[in-house]
Amino acid sequence: MNFPNPFNPSTSITFEIERSSFVTLEAFNVSGKMIVVLINDETILSGKKEITFDGSGLSSGIYFYKLTAGDFTQTRRML
Repeated sequence: MNFPNPFNPSTSITFEIERSSFVTLEAFNVSGKMIVVLINDETILSGKKEITFDGSGLSSGIYFYKLTAGDFTQTRRML
C-alpha cells in the first residue's frame, strides 16, 4: 500500500514480509515501461518495511509498482 495516494511529489510504499527473502520493488508508467527500481533483488528480513518513492521528476498520471518477494508478486496502482 502506498500513502498518500494520490501523491505529489512523493509517496511511501509499505509492505510486510512474512519471512526473509529476496525482494524486488519496481515502478512502471501506465504504458508498462519500468521507470525505476527501488529495491533490486535484495535480501530483506521479515517484518514491516517502508520505502519512499520520489516522483518529482515525473508528470502527473497513473503509475504502478510491483513487489516481488520470493514466490509472491503484487502490483498496485499509484496516482
